[in-house]
Amino acid sequence: MKLDMAMGCLPVLIAMVLTRTEAIPGPNPLGVFPDAGGCHLAQFQSLSPQELQAFKKAKDTFEESLSLKAWSCRPRLFPRTWDLQQLQVWERPVALEAEVALTLKVLETMADRSLGSILDQPLHTLRHIQSELQACVEAQPPAGPRPRGRLHHWLHRLHEAPKKEPLGCLETSVMFNLFRLLTRDLKCVASGDLCV
Repeated sequence: MKLDMAMGCLPVLIAMVLTRTEAIPGPNPLGVFPDAGGCHLAQFQSLSPQELQAFKKAKDTFEESLSLKAWSCRPRLFPRTWDLQQLQVWERPVALEAEVALTLKVLETMADRSLGSILDQPLHTLRHIQSELQACVEAQPPAGPRPRGRLHHWLHRLHEAPKKEPLGCLETSVMFNLFRLLTRDLKCVASGDLCV
């Protein structure tokens, strides 16, 4: 009887050992999709000090130019309550990719007009982040016909922002959101299931 019981548990024990030794793949953290064609988000859990310094310099230069202007903007495009942790793990890279795309679009316009070479390194870094996010989003199995709920609301808000927001307010929102994007949102997506 004990032998029969032990033999019944053997397949479970073997599966546990094989999973732990990765002979049988277990759940993967986001950023390590099997056969994902280059989805490597874990590299963005922290950016280098040089990259962060380049973003700080751009933001400081922008803030100096702001002090010369009188401006008033309605509610923020990126409210403090906007937190990627509120989304499901698979939704986070989709939301972040839209956030990065809008940020790139706005910063590219600013580089052409006013900030020029100060934005070269930040734009390069953001383009790299965007390309990795796109690879990960494309590697995910489709979750359904369209995003719903909070993700749908966020994507719609980001998509409509260039049409609805005055340019100065859009630039201000994007610049003031840069460090949250880089140090909180990006880190959360790069951490996958560990971001709770």
